[in-house]
Order: sequence, then structure tokens, then C-alpha cells
Amino acid sequence: MTDRAESAGGVADDRRWAGAFRFIFAAAVINAVSFGIMIPVLPNLIKEFTGGDTAAASEWNVVFGAVWGVMQLFCGPILGMLSDRYGRRPILLVSLGGLAIDFLFMALAPSLMWLFVGRIINGLTAASFSTANAYVADVTPPGKRAKAYGWMGSAFSFGFLVGPALGGFLGDIDLRLPFFVAAGLTTINWLYGFFILPESLPPEKRVAKFDWKRANPVGSLSFLRSHNELLGLASIGFLFQLAHTVLPAIFVLYTGYRYGWTPGFMGLTMMATGLAGVLVQTLLVGPVVARIGERGALLLGAAAGAAGFTIYGLANTGWSYMIGVPVFALMNFLMPGLQGLMTRRVEPSAQGQLQGANQALQGIASVIGPIVFGMTFAWSIRHDGVMHQPGLAIYLAAGLLVCAFLLSLRVGRPTKRQGEEERGVPQPRDED
Repeated sequence: MTDRAESAGGVADDRRWAGAFRFIFAAAVINAVSFGIMIPVLPNLIKEFTGGDTAAASEWNVVFGAVWGVMQLFCGPILGMLSDRYGRRPILLVSLGGLAIDFLFMALAPSLMWLFVGRIINGLTAASFSTANAYVADVTPPGKRAKAYGWMGSAFSFGFLVGPALGGFLGDIDLRLPFFVAAGLTTINWLYGFFILPESLPPEKRVAKFDWKRANPVGSLSFLRSHNELLGLASIGFLFQLAHTVLPAIFVLYTGYRYGWTPGFMGLTMMATGLAGVLVQTLLVGPVVARIGERGALLLGAAAGAAGFTIYGLANTGWSYMIGVPVFALMNFLMPGLQGLMTRRVEPSAQGQLQGANQALQGIASVIGPIVFGMTFAWSIRHDGVMHQPGLAIYLAAGLLVCAFLLSLRVGRPTKRQGEEERGVPQPRDED
């Protein structure tokens, strides 16, 4: 093949993966916006059902988060394996359908129990972001995955940029209105996936059969242990996910209690946080990872997250809280670097299993996190007259990211295979 032909082939490949990536990115953006809409209002709806008791609302938030996490723990690996067997597209459609039903349950809920049922349905089917990450691994060359995962992270940040601001505005009108809007957006996303989104995993790259021994939490952990250094990297991801649950668990109640913020102002704050995250993920991740590597991005993200959480916990005023936003935004280097390192270590037919295992760990974090952070926050405000530490739960999250940073120093080194991939050396298929 001539140099010109090779060059033309490379351009065609770039266009092919870029076009496929645009499809899944658009789906992720719509999903993130619909999810972000309900964030400023769900805790307040729970608070309304508990008669206005902030501490009781925090405790119910713990129950909701823990149940959702349990569902993820058991169903995440199953959905990941199903996507390896039958493709990514049908699993995305199931996930989006479950999310739309969840939003309708919350919009129409006459009691806490209806909200509870909605969260169970969503927990059973939620695999949209993990399946989307497997989709990205299918269509993106290894050397460009960190940048692609940065853009996927920006889809989630965009949801925090637009969704909470819209949700706060709608919530000031009626606490139920944001859920109806979110249900509508999720339904649009389902239609987009059904009629437009192409399948990313061709039949010849799928696993031959569905294996129940792997499609469970124990099997997922065994899968992580079976690949060199994968368990250590997954542990970093678990620490990150556990720390990350602190804000969904307590942000609305924490900022309302400490700073007196309204749902509308909370939405604007989330919008500012989302904008900072989008700027990092779309403008900085690609060039910075190219310069410092995936391991460097991992270390930078963990250190910045620990610093940002510390500022949030120390902040005595709303304006001092905002100082932490640009520092905290740099935490968005962590997951692109981590996903880039992890996806290099498994073959195409196991990308769904990898993401399912990661989702199982996220499920564990979603069970533990709300309990630890929610109960810590409830305890700290009940003893605020003695302790004066309403940010205690946030300090715990900062400590977890310090642990992630230290672990990254040991297990985040690139493999020999990664160096060969970057030099264009052909690689054999991994063994299961």
C-alpha cells in the first residue's frame, strides 16, 4: 500500500469513528440533561413528604440512594454482559425506557413509597452511561480514548450545566414539573436511539454466549482480578465513585442549611460547576493527556478533587464555596485517564463486561456513599451547636481522593502493550 493510500485509509478511519462517536455523544447529552433537571428538586420533594424536616429528608435520601445502588450492584454486570452478547443499542434502549418510567413515577408520586418504587425501576435498568462507555471503546482507537472519554464526561457535565438550572427554575414553579420535563426528554432520547443510533459492536466481535457465572457481582470482581493491574485501577475508580456520591447525597440539603440557598440558586451553582467541567473536558483533556499521559491525568484529577472537596467543606459562606469550583473542575481529568488505561487492558468483546464490573462497583459506592455521607451530615447538623462542622461529610470525600491519589502512584503506570499500541505495533487478542 502506498503512503497516499495509507493516509487516505487513516482519514477514512478517523471519519468513521468520529461519526459513530457523535451519535453516542448526542444520546449522552440528552440523557444527562434529563437527569440533571431533577437534582435540585428531588431532595426538596422528599423534604415535603417528611413535613419539612431536613435531617429526616437526609436520612430518606440515604434509603433512596442505597436501594438504587443495590439494584446497580446486581443488575449492572448482567446488563454489561448482555451488551457484549447482543450489542450496545438494545441495552441503551432498555435503560432509557426505565429512566423515563422512573421520572413519571416521581412526577405523579402521592407518597414516598411511589418515589421509592420509581428508584427501584431505574436501578434495575440503569446502564446508559456504562453502556455508552463500552460503545466509545468499540468505535474509538485506543490512543484517542482518553480524549473521547473526556468528551463523554462533558456530556454529563453539560447535564449539570443545563439540567439543574432548568430544574431549579421549573421547581420554583412546581416541584413536580421538572420530572414531567425530564420524562419527556428521556422519551425523546429513547426515540433517537430506536430510529437513529447505530449498533457499535458487530456480531463477529460479540461473546458467543451469555455466562451467568460472570454476570454477577462476584463474577465481575473475578473478571477484574483476571487482568493485570485492572483490579488496582478499578479500586481507584471505586474510591472516586464513592467520594463523588457526597454531593448527590447532601448538596441540596447542605447548601440550603449552611448558606440558605433556594432551589433556583442551587441550580445556578450547579450550572457554574457544570460549565467549569465542560471547559476542562472539552478543551483541556485532549491536549493535557497528550502531554502528561493518562497516568498524569489520573494523578492530577485525584489531587484536584481532594483539594476542591476540602475547600467546599471549609467554606463558611456561599461565595467562599464558589472559590472551590474551578479547583474541583480539574477532577474531571481523573475518569478519562482511568478509562483510557482500563479499556486498553481488555478485548472488544469484553468491553461491556468491563463497564458492567465498573457499574457494579459504582453500585456498591451508591449503597455505601449515601449511608456514610448522609448519616454523617445528619449527625453533624444535629450536633452543630457543639461540633460546628457541617462540612464533615465533605472532608471524608476529600480523604477518599487522597487515597485514590496514593494508589494511582503505584498502579497507574502504562503497560508494555500500551506503549506498543501508541507506536502502532499490532496486538494479539487477549485471552479471557
